[in-house]
Amino acid sequence: MDVVENPALVVAWSGFFLALIFGFMANKTSFCTMGAVSDVVNMGDWGRMRAWLLGIGVAIFGTNLLVYFGYVDIGQSYYTRGIVYWFAALVGGLVFGLGMTLAGGCGQRTLVRLGGGNLKSVVVFLFLGYTALVTMNGILRVFVDSVLRADIFTLHLDGLQTLPSLVGMTDKVSQLALAMVLSFLAFAFVFASKEFRENKDNLLAGLVVGSVVVAGWYATGHLGFGENPETMELAYLGTDSKGPESMTFVGPLAYTMDLWAYWRDKHVTFGVASVFGVVIGSFIFSVFSRSFRWEYFNSPQDMFRHILGAILMGFGGITAMGCTIGQAVTGVSTLAISSFIVFFGIVLGSAATMKVQYHMMMRDA
Repeated sequence: MDVVENPALVVAWSGFFLALIFGFMANKTSFCTMGAVSDVVNMGDWGRMRAWLLGIGVAIFGTNLLVYFGYVDIGQSYYTRGIVYWFAALVGGLVFGLGMTLAGGCGQRTLVRLGGGNLKSVVVFLFLGYTALVTMNGILRVFVDSVLRADIFTLHLDGLQTLPSLVGMTDKVSQLALAMVLSFLAFAFVFASKEFRENKDNLLAGLVVGSVVVAGWYATGHLGFGENPETMELAYLGTDSKGPESMTFVGPLAYTMDLWAYWRDKHVTFGVASVFGVVIGSFIFSVFSRSFRWEYFNSPQDMFRHILGAILMGFGGITAMGCTIGQAVTGVSTLAISSFIVFFGIVLGSAATMKVQYHMMMRDA
């Protein structure tokens, strides 16, 4: 079937090429969300954190422009549904932050490092992906649903769980106005730093991350909305959630594992294609910049920390329904309450883990 006539194929290829750009630029600029937290906690350097916040600001502004002009219905996304699993979002974020610190990077950084020849990331990839799959569909799903998502820890809203909806801004103009205010507040903080303005890598990283997320929403929410060839009904094609989505890197690792195990019954989706896109994009940069080099574990203890971190990220990422990109950029771009909770949890979990590691190191010294 011709690509133009197959929205699902268009969406999958869009995910691959957008992720390829993401992986290339993340490697080039050393964009790393765990590194951003580490720089602030350990050195007081806000450069990479401002890059992350710039990406969030661009994503908020661009995504809500798409909503305003009717290119994506954000209400069809799983981020904005009227059920707020606030406790699962907080716990998942905290656990993910702990895990990414132990593993030396989050899901997207694992893929970027893998493309650069880091063999540690192969181990993290496998353990993160398998744990995510088990949490999504296996035995850990029982614990998440029965405990962390119990009714006592859940808010049921009449409308969407977005900031505009909660404050009664239901028309598109009001929604866009609120999004513009929030994004420009982020821009004001980011560009207040002269050092950041002069750092081309951090500036480029933030712009690319935010823009890729916006493009992902357009691809899945507009290009991927078409007639399902099996049911002949209009649907969102080419995504795992069966709705519009954008960049995220925990769920797609689980779906990649599932695809490998049941190849004949599955299809490459936007998320799965993005996993390979990041790795290949990072690999291309590392080859052309001659920075590709094999890296491996320094000790059994180093390997154990990475495995434990990967397991925690897999569990935390699925419990929180996203990661440092999936929730903290893509989710926040929808202005969903849960996404802000997850963002806070990830940063807090990571920062607290770094403080504990520092005190343990000083004690041993």
